[in-house]
Amino acid sequence: MAKLTKKRKEALAKFDKSATYSLNDAIKIVKQTSSTKFDSSVDIDVRLGVDPRKANQMVRGTVMLPHGTGKTVRVLVLCTPDKEDEAKAAGADFYGLDEYIQKIKEGWTDVDVIITMPSVMPKVGALGKILGPRGLMPNPKTGTVTMEVGKAVQEAKAGKIDFKVDKFGIIHAAIGKSSFDEVQLLENAKELLHTIVKLKPSAAKGTYMKSLFMSSTMGPGIRVDQKSFTV
Repeated sequence: MAKLTKKRKEALAKFDKSATYSLNDAIKIVKQTSSTKFDSSVDIDVRLGVDPRKANQMVRGTVMLPHGTGKTVRVLVLCTPDKEDEAKAAGADFYGLDEYIQKIKEGWTDVDVIITMPSVMPKVGALGKILGPRGLMPNPKTGTVTMEVGKAVQEAKAGKIDFKVDKFGIIHAAIGKSSFDEVQLLENAKELLHTIVKLKPSAAKGTYMKSLFMSSTMGPGIRVDQKSFTV
């Protein structure tokens, strides 16, 4: 068994690992137990009672966090020349088409979000094997394949995130930074959780939200009472 560090022991001493906390109290504990020298992310992990192998039980969506993620989001817009000015005005970090497609084929993926247009998807689709595993592939369901590229850029910069249940039935998402105040983290967490609840598949039976944990980067996981937030 790995030896606990001094910081880890101090963090674990601040709460009861076997207890379940309200969302408000969990946020307080996460902030108290964050010990990194950098501004750590605050994450939520939700285990759902779904079988993601079945198409009718897949849970995927987007949510606009009221206070953003606290992260600087680098956006690439793959578009035709007539849309470049719109992308630039909206704050896109990179915009263009063929030159960036070539860069990606050569291994460049130094961005957080890629937005494109329906008309150029045949070209972008060829990058699936590179972008897919990195979670960068544009998708109409997440609003990253659209003619309104300017709006999509602004939303990505403002804190729009997309989430998807993994093969184990878990949704993992960052809802802010440790430097956020408790109200900001609470409002961001509620926005995400409400969205997940609304996306419950009709084919899912039994308990939908099985467990909920919150943690900071390298911090301990705090079990949250799923009923402690109002839907």
